[in-house]
Amino acid sequence: MSNELSTIKLFQPVRIGDLELANRVVMAPLTRCRADEAAGDIPGSAMNIEYYRQRSGAGLIISEGTQVSPVGKGYMATPGIYSDAQVEGWKPITKAVHEAGSKIIAQIWHVGRISHPDLTGGVQPVAPSPVRANLTAYTRNGKVEMPEPRELSITEIATIVNEYRHGAANALRAGFDGVEIHGANGYLIDQFLRDGANKRTDAYGGSVENRCRFALEVIDAVVAEIGAGRVGIRLSPVTPANDLSDTNPQAVFAYLIEALNQRGIAFIHFVEGATGGPRDLTGFDFSWARQAFKGTYIANNGYDREMAIDAISAGRADAIAFGRAFIANPDLVDRLKQDAPLNLPNPKTFYAPGPEGYIDYPALPV
Repeated sequence: MSNELSTIKLFQPVRIGDLELANRVVMAPLTRCRADEAAGDIPGSAMNIEYYRQRSGAGLIISEGTQVSPVGKGYMATPGIYSDAQVEGWKPITKAVHEAGSKIIAQIWHVGRISHPDLTGGVQPVAPSPVRANLTAYTRNGKVEMPEPRELSITEIATIVNEYRHGAANALRAGFDGVEIHGANGYLIDQFLRDGANKRTDAYGGSVENRCRFALEVIDAVVAEIGAGRVGIRLSPVTPANDLSDTNPQAVFAYLIEALNQRGIAFIHFVEGATGGPRDLTGFDFSWARQAFKGTYIANNGYDREMAIDAISAGRADAIAFGRAFIANPDLVDRLKQDAPLNLPNPKTFYAPGPEGYIDYPALPV
């Protein structure tokens, strides 16, 4: 590394929980819909292995969302982490990443109401309350309206908490270095947190404390299974993604962050603003969160090289996660170091099967 680069903190090592990372550039979780659906949502094809290996310049890779149960699936050909076959499928991927010198954690998720029976073997989607998302799903039967979900019972909530725990255990069996719990972007945990979807009147609804209960039970179960130093969570306090909203996100997420501090988890991965959209939404103070949270603050949403370098050097974040830039630039870290031009991603290939737009983006000449 040149003398100039050696002074740029973005490219310096960092410790996140139990993990020692080579740099502070994180590959964000990216749904790519290229698991083997016919075989049971199994990853691990040669193409999947190559995709992750190519991007192992990142200090940390967060895997694409991987569902903790068949009912937690919301998109075609997304991988799971609940079966032995899926665990075996992930093993060559994690091995390739480690051999290339990076760390990789599994993002474990349950989509809740953001699904359709066509994707779950005919099972109705579940949610904290029977509030339909005003969205459409893409399935083998084409574009279909999302149905009203079924409200989860207390017993079923406990079962899903255990599915997250099992998913975390499986992640370590598969060779992952830890997990990121998907608590963002309008999926099940976020649905419990925010009152746009949570209309319950029992212990899991109503007050801020009650709406945070499910998220914290998942955290506690996963921490008990694999240790707090290998656990993080992704949060998006103000994003309208997947038709979700809240009347007072500052109150909800301030309470949650303080509760996470008590549990000593490794990191929070914040989507600052609207997911993949404007950063300047009101309703939550991310600078407050940076000061309040005692673990690692990973910032995400629309960062470029200059913004990332500035945020790290000024102490506004400990690491920066890049999404679409990693899709089109397998060697993103090298490009950022050299201030080289970036390839532009082709949105038509984001979720399409096959290698195009997946493993065929060019790297810089060696």
